[in-house]
Amino acid sequence: MTAFSVRPEITQEAVVAALGEKIKQISIQLGELTVVVAAADYHAAATALRDAPGCQFEQLIDLCGVDYSEYPAGACDGLRYCVVSHLLSVSLNQRVRLKVFVPDDAMPMVASVNDIWNSANWFEREAFDLFGIVFDGHTDLRRILTDYGFIGHPFRKDFPTTGHVEMRYDAEQARVIYQPVTIETREITPRVIREDNYGGLH
Repeated sequence: MTAFSVRPEITQEAVVAALGEKIKQISIQLGELTVVVAAADYHAAATALRDAPGCQFEQLIDLCGVDYSEYPAGACDGLRYCVVSHLLSVSLNQRVRLKVFVPDDAMPMVASVNDIWNSANWFEREAFDLFGIVFDGHTDLRRILTDYGFIGHPFRKDFPTTGHVEMRYDAEQARVIYQPVTIETREITPRVIREDNYGGLH
């Protein structure tokens, strides 16, 4: 026996009725509904998706940041950072993906939805830590995966693979210290898959 699930076309009708002109883009791909809203409408749209009849997305099951800076097809409106939330309606057995592009690449900030779904708390902290996206209104926005003294945001496409600094315990100072990265880059691509005359080799 399979669980009853609302067809994405029905969910789309309910989302359109709930959000109206707040929708910038809406699509169904691979049986999943995705809706894009502007950053200015993000919090209101999230509230409507939770409360509106036919939507009733009581649970936020995932939230993450995305850096579109090196995507080959570009991004919506050319903006770099995006916050993607996956919402679940337990009562109606339907899902929606809510996307919002951050309007300022230099200071990426969108509203927090932690007051709507408390499960957003650690997800937003993770997106802040790894992408540097600030969630306005979050009451405890601090790093969650990297060290408090960590410099940069490691999931950004322009973050170096070796990082900026390294930490180690210094016995003379009897404490942990930070210093510039001392790792030397080395070739790790197997020779059998390198292009012809790679590095001057014949």
